Amino acid sequence: MTSHPLAQIRGFIFDLDGTLVTSKLDFVYLRTQLGCPASIDILQFIAGLPNKEQLSANKIVEDYELNDAQDALWIEGAEQLILALHHKGLPTAIVTRNSQPATELKLKRHRTLFSPILTRHDAPPKPDPSALLTIAQNWQLPPSQLAYVGDYVYDLEAAKNAGMLACLFAPTVLPDFAHQADWVFRHFSEFEWAVSAG
Repeated sequence: MTSHPLAQIRGFIFDLDGTLVTSKLDFVYLRTQLGCPASIDILQFIAGLPNKEQLSANKIVEDYELNDAQDALWIEGAEQLILALHHKGLPTAIVTRNSQPATELKLKRHRTLFSPILTRHDAPPKPDPSALLTIAQNWQLPPSQLAYVGDYVYDLEAAKNAGMLACLFAPTVLPDFAHQADWVFRHFSEFEWAVSAG
């Protein structure tokens, strides 16, 4: 019997929005507010704007993110999983494209469960692997022994770019990019079982 892909993993890095906590961010609405074409990544679009427009666009995004953070809740089973990982002595971290203030608000009392917590203000945003590789170095673990867990294609691409196990959280419909994942799960109870089995 082959072992579960999580069996050899010695540290877990998580996306935040839509993975650990709920999010109502509507990127179609946000693109409309910014005048950003559908074919361009929002953060890339903002980075290409002149300075004054960039400041204004960043404020629109950050205000929207902070508003979303006000009523964010843990996704069912996520907090229990993080506590289970801690119980097993496995480190956990967060890499998110969200802003630092919104990330802190969403985590509130749970910030101490993750070290480090890297936002787009700390490292180039996903799918760039820099943040993930920084954590591997910080933990003194090879990337091949780490997993990155997220719900979007950028998460899978970042994991692959860093040489880490790519885990996809897909609670409802399987997205068309699911084939890029090394492991797909629908509920955190599956994740907790897999870690315990390992």
